[in-house]
Formats: sequence, C-alpha cells, structure tokens
Amino acid sequence: MARTETITADTDVLVIGLTSSENGPAIVPADLFGDVLTAEVRAELLDALGAVGAKGKPEELTRVPAPAALADVTSVLAVGLGAADKIDAEQVRRSAGVAGRALSGTELVATTLSGIDLGAAAEGFYLGAYTFSTFKSKSAPKPDERPVVRLELLVPEPEFDALELLRAQLVAEAIATARDFVNTPPSALYPAEFAERARLLAEAAGLEVEVLDENALAAGGYGGIVGVGQGSSRPPRLIRISYAGGAKKIALVGKGVTFDTGGISIKPAANMENMTSDMAGAAAVIATVLLAARLGLPVTVTATVPMAENMPSATAQRPGDVLTQYGGTTVEVINTDAEGRLILADAIVRAVEDEPDYLIDVATLTGAQMVALGTRTPGVMGTEEFRDRVAAISRSVGENGWAMPLPAELRADLNSKVADLANVAPHRWGGMLSAALFLKDFVPEGVQWAHLDVAGPAYNTGGPFGYIGKGGTGVPVRTLITVIEEIGAE
Repeated sequence: MARTETITADTDVLVIGLTSSENGPAIVPADLFGDVLTAEVRAELLDALGAVGAKGKPEELTRVPAPAALADVTSVLAVGLGAADKIDAEQVRRSAGVAGRALSGTELVATTLSGIDLGAAAEGFYLGAYTFSTFKSKSAPKPDERPVVRLELLVPEPEFDALELLRAQLVAEAIATARDFVNTPPSALYPAEFAERARLLAEAAGLEVEVLDENALAAGGYGGIVGVGQGSSRPPRLIRISYAGGAKKIALVGKGVTFDTGGISIKPAANMENMTSDMAGAAAVIATVLLAARLGLPVTVTATVPMAENMPSATAQRPGDVLTQYGGTTVEVINTDAEGRLILADAIVRAVEDEPDYLIDVATLTGAQMVALGTRTPGVMGTEEFRDRVAAISRSVGENGWAMPLPAELRADLNSKVADLANVAPHRWGGMLSAALFLKDFVPEGVQWAHLDVAGPAYNTGGPFGYIGKGGTGVPVRTLITVIEEIGAE
C-alpha cells in the first residue's frame, strides 16, 4: 500500500465509493480530487453506473469502463457504502474487503479516500484481498487467485495519517499470519511444527521464547496437555512467547489443538475436516503478541500456548480416566471431545504464575457457542467488568463479541464422584457456559479475566462476505490488540 494524490500511469483499476440515497447514487468524496474526478468525469461515471443499475447499496460492486478523460485507467470499480449518514468504520472495512477480493490478479489499484476511515479502508482491502495458495499443485497460482499486487490510496495531504495507515497494515498482516496458521492443513501443522514456526517468528521479532516438549510437559505435571496429546504419534508442546514493553502484565492463552477427531469420543465424519481450525485461538494469540511488539506497546504481553493433536489410538485417554492438571487439580474425563478446556486449564495455571493484571484466553471451545450465538458472534465470559469491556471493544472493531453470563447453578453439574472436577456436565444445556465455568476454577481471585469462545467466528465454512474469505478469519486479533492498546493507555 502507498499513498498518492493522483493516478499513476500504470494504474489498472480506479476504485471509488458510492453512497445511496433517494436521489440515486453519489460518488464519495463529493468535492475533492478535482484533478482526477472532474465534474465531467463524475457525471459520466454516474450515467454509466446508473445505466447498469448501480444503487450504492452496502458492498454492491459495479464495474464500468473508465471515461476517456481517465486515460491511464482501464476500468472503474464502484463499491457501495450505503446511506451516507450510516457509514461507519466497519462498513468501510467490509466494502473495501469485497473490492479487494473482486480485484484478485490486478497489478495496480488506486482508490479515492476522503472523509472515510483510512485505517478501516486499508485494513479491509488488505484482508479482502487475502489468499492462501500454499498447497495449490501448480507452481504459480492463476491470475485470479493472486491478490492485488499494489494498492495506491489517493488521500489529500491534510487527511493523511501515516501512523494510522501503518497500524492498519500491521494489524492486517497479523490477521493474515493467524489466517495462514489456521489454513495450513494438520498434516503440515502438527504440534511440534506449529511450535517451531511460532518460535521462529518470535525470535525474529526479538522476543523471549520457551518451548516445552512432551518430556518436559510430563516432568512438569502438565496432565491436561499430556492427556489430550497422548493418543497421537505427534506429541504435544507448550510454547511461551514474551514481549516486555511495560509494567502492566497481560497474559494471553490460546487453544492449540492442531486437529481434533474427538479422541475416543470420536466426532461424526461429516465436516470433521473443519477441525483443522481447532488451533485458531492459538494462532490469534501468537499473532497478537507479535503485533504488540511491532507496535511497541507500553505493556508486557505473554502468550502461553498449549498444542496437541486429539487422536484415537491404543494410547489415547479414555472416558472415565482421571488426570492431574498442572497445579494439582484432578479431572475426570467424561468426554474426550471436551479436550480444549483440559489443555487450556494447564496453560492458564502456568500463565497466572507470572501474576498478570489481565488474563484473556481464546478458544474454538464449544459447538454450543454456535448454537447460542451463531457463526459470527464470539461469546465473551469472565469477570464481569473486564468481560463487558472486552465485549464492547470487540463490537467496536467489528468482531461482534457478546457478553454471556456464568450461572452459578451450572457449576454443580461439573462435580465428579472420583475427582475434583468432571470435564463436562451430564446434559447439553448451556454448554458454552459450562466450559467457561470449568476454566473459571483455574483462574485465581483478583485476576481480571475474559474468555472468548470463537468456535464459529474463527473459521468461515460458508461463502466469502465483506473482508472475510472462506477458511480462517483471524478473529479475534483486532479485539485482542485493541484491548491491549487501551490497557497500555491507562
């Protein structure tokens, strides 16, 4: 991405914003870029767009040949923003995203920006143009499978904020990193490989890294991680990445199940391939701690990430087994498919040994999250004040988090006759809440805690929308980094 005030000679496509009204569509901005969008060019464009039915509705795309006066441009893509008085950052992000995706394979795109959220536009365009073609069989992807090569932002000098644009680019790159992890198939991203890739990224950023292998985990008493991973020929890992930027401490924990068959409590075959995404929480927190370092935020952030592959085999844990979590709590394993909470519990206990001021864990934890809130709304649970703060920030950045309660009466359903806890309740009511209540037992009093269940939002199994393509979404990286920035500003 680069900033300019005029169209360069090798521009392929000019992207313009289009608002809707009772009087028909209007080009945004209305009165700037007179040397590019003259009154005559605007009128010609509006005539052409009107002739093909463009309305300016949100995320509507209309492409027309460029007027002769725009001699250096092949075509113009108008992207709908909706009613002018209802445009917010998220709408800009979504509209820019559909434009970015529609222009795959284009060498150079210019877009006019004025009076529009610059950061949201840049972020949306970057994320909408994201592609993952690592495992395509051909050495070079087809033209329409490549992202836009270069984007030029036409921004008037008084409105240009270099820091805003830099932040948007860094955030988008972090989200792309998380997406890349999630989209990598489990044959290529098993626990040891995941930990190694994360280690290399962290060390390249100058961060402190610690990796525990299966022997260190067993010796250290990490019974949850060892128990979940013991059925796989590819043993588990725990990685810790630390960025020391200030006095306030924030602990991030992310579920890193690189593939989840359900173990002995095996899942149905239909759609099991989507369980490649069961490490999306881990991907998000790894990307976030790297991003915090790149932004130089004045806080200390440590990501504690347990990684395991949940497989059925002669060595897999069984329903009815009792394991001892890190820290000594014993858990009766009723359902081996409720494995995420077992590895998270170990990681949470380890994370709070650092005495953080805030703790955020992220996990594709329960199918119940999607039953309760759908596939685009993360559930946010935890200590009430911090929970509500995180949920509000999530909505403000377009990731849609919604605060959910932790009903005390559900906690009794996790009691076990043979251990301190059972890993599931004996019914299906409030499954997302019961999972969070299980984790709550491992969070000490006095720590501000938020638990994000992103089972649906972290992985899009449907068609593309806005700046979200099929596969990994990168949710909730934007939420996490904005929370960290706000804490750093306190």
